[in-house]
Amino acid sequence: MAIAVLVLYYSSYGHVEAMAEAVADGARSVEGVEVAIKRVPETVPEEIARRFNFKLDQKAPIASPQELAEYDAIIVGCPTRYGGMASQMRAFWDQTGGLWAQGALIGRVASMFTSSATQHGGNETTIVTALPLFLHHGMVYVGLPYSCAEQMTLEAIEGGSPYGATTIAGGQGQRMPSTRELAMARFQGRHVAEITRKLRG
Repeated sequence: MAIAVLVLYYSSYGHVEAMAEAVADGARSVEGVEVAIKRVPETVPEEIARRFNFKLDQKAPIASPQELAEYDAIIVGCPTRYGGMASQMRAFWDQTGGLWAQGALIGRVASMFTSSATQHGGNETTIVTALPLFLHHGMVYVGLPYSCAEQMTLEAIEGGSPYGATTIAGGQGQRMPSTRELAMARFQGRHVAEITRKLRG
């Protein structure tokens, strides 16, 4: 029986979208794993989104909260907003009360990746403050272990921590994920898929 992994993301400008694709690539590399990439709905009015050059041509379909129970693992990605989860992603999860009441996500695997404008812009706090959400659903959190050597570099400013893969976008969104950051994302996807397969075995 195949393991079902959902990469669920929100991306305003394409940085998290690129990380999501790398996470999905990593998860797909594990035998017996089927991966879906979906995004949460945009809550910003389209007129405003266009004025601020949001990336509106993303190919991933829109997810619904009710479908989360169909997956063995959910890997969540969104940018940080003031050190916490972007409101679009939080609004999506705030609609999962019915799943919580049913215990539908208990024992499922959760993981998270994120993006911030600056090196100390809230990547780690975004993931850490999301943990209670996953734990209230009874999910099992999987991070990014130090066996992922890319997060140990001192050669350049890079994202990444044991909590999850991260990227640094720059104050104007001018920096796309680096080769190392994408490698961390792929590692995380593969690691989550391998852990999920063991738990489901």
